Amino acid sequence: MTMTPSLRKLTLTAHVTASVGWLGALAVFLAHALASLMSQDEQMVRAASLAMGLTAWFVILPLCFASLITGLVQALGTAWGLFRHYWILFKLLLTAIATIVLLLKLETISYLADVATETTFSRADLLGLRTSLMVHAGGGLLVLLAATTLAVYKPRGMTQYGMRKQGDTGMGLGLESTTSTPRWVKGFGVLIIVLILLVGIMVLGGGHGPGAHISSDG
Repeated sequence: MTMTPSLRKLTLTAHVTASVGWLGALAVFLAHALASLMSQDEQMVRAASLAMGLTAWFVILPLCFASLITGLVQALGTAWGLFRHYWILFKLLLTAIATIVLLLKLETISYLADVATETTFSRADLLGLRTSLMVHAGGGLLVLLAATTLAVYKPRGMTQYGMRKQGDTGMGLGLESTTSTPRWVKGFGVLIIVLILLVGIMVLGGGHGPGAHISSDG
């Protein structure tokens, strides 16, 4: 079902706001993670660790789901569709991957914030956990930047499903259809596969999933 122009603009505004907010909040989280690792001040380390928990649960998580939901609504409610164009499909996959990684790390983020409330917490404690969160935050920021780039440039390239649908309806969005796969699609496809494999390792390997670094650093 195609949305009315006013509803489309409303959902687009909500999606852009949530997506940019998520990107900015993750950048703040990364700054806190770096401060918790690099600061020589014990109070700064505790404060940054506490702020990471608040930012993750009350800012990043809501914006993450808002971005994902509004993106789905925007795609399904417009002529772009969800599976017709590679850039939309890849953007959805990148968003989903970032969401899954966030959910996997929430337990360790909460654990760090809880331990940081103790007056005995020092900059030498949970070093592996804090390093892991910094690395994942940096990687997540790159993933969201890639998704943002796709949304801005909207590179050409239709899926087989999209070409069939366009042929059936005789309608398009001013994009040239082609039977060859654009080079950028192959590059992003490899990136998506690598990210999915990494997430699989996080879940199945046990080294980066829920509870990771807790027992070893605690």
